[in-house]
Amino acid sequence: MAQTRRGCGCAFAVLVAVGILLALVVWKFFWPWVEERWTKRLPPPSGNALQVHVLNVGQGDAVLVIAPSGKTVLVDAGTPGSGKKILDAMRRYGVGEIDLMVATHAHADHIGGADEVIRAATVKNVLDSKVPNTTKNYQDFLLAIEEKGVTYIGAEPGRTFDLGDGAILSVLAPVPPFFTKDQLRSGGNEPNANSVVTRLDYGEFSMILTGDAEAQTELRLINNGANLTADVLKVGHHGSKYATSDELIRRGKFKAAIISASVDNRYGHPSQEVLDRLRAAGIQLYRTDLQGEISITTRGDDAYEIKTARQATEDMWAGRAAQRDDSSRSGFVAYGDFGPAPKPKKSPEQRSRGASGGR
Repeated sequence: MAQTRRGCGCAFAVLVAVGILLALVVWKFFWPWVEERWTKRLPPPSGNALQVHVLNVGQGDAVLVIAPSGKTVLVDAGTPGSGKKILDAMRRYGVGEIDLMVATHAHADHIGGADEVIRAATVKNVLDSKVPNTTKNYQDFLLAIEEKGVTYIGAEPGRTFDLGDGAILSVLAPVPPFFTKDQLRSGGNEPNANSVVTRLDYGEFSMILTGDAEAQTELRLINNGANLTADVLKVGHHGSKYATSDELIRRGKFKAAIISASVDNRYGHPSQEVLDRLRAAGIQLYRTDLQGEISITTRGDDAYEIKTARQATEDMWAGRAAQRDDSSRSGFVAYGDFGPAPKPKKSPEQRSRGASGGR
């Protein structure tokens, strides 16, 4: 009898182990699929066009979203002086006002032109991480919000904005508590790590917009159960090596990725490491530095169209070298460290033509 009980005990232990193993397999491979479909609960798309325009603002970010209902979202506002480009884009696309401006974080390459837009156009609401920052650009941004009486909203995971006709913008990050300086990995900083990350859904179409979120931000999102599976990724931090981790790419299953950077930047954007990771995953790549403004149009079905302002004349999969290695905290390169990019040197022939009146 004792031998029989021991045999039953072993069999039971094996069944428990198999059950745990099956549960882990289901969790790893099927839960993201279930989560995506059960937690979305999206309204049906109207069938009218949703437009997403990744504007060419140089070494910065500015994304103009025009919902099928006509409601608009501006995610970031580029570098100081980019306000004119954004206002021009609004005129080109017939946008009279901004329903929601999202300031992903306080760096000047993301909110540099925000005060210009707020003062020159009607902006109804501003979404911000509210991570404190003392830079002049951020103070100008806050002052413009106060002067114009714009509704100022703190970003919280789970907050959603109904853009009408079935389009929804959801906040995924920052996930509290905020990252602090002592928690940052090599190369990180607080504004980037606490970037506002959003998800845009319209029917079968989806897009993740990451600001300058870093790999540790991505990991926190994954651990928090954020729905990161999407058609399009707006690549974090202009293609920095500190963002767009293998873990994010695996979870996201992205079909296309868009990088916003300038052709003459000295920050090493996009990095070869990130480009290699995207290429290995079979993701279609788009770059503002090589193709100019990038526009996405979808009617909410499983088809979407991506157009570029021009054809690339350089290798899309070739990264850029940084002027300085920023692999340590003390060496971290922040926007503005280098100042404006140097102007190209004239050849002897060009100098000769200039001296003779340009003939």
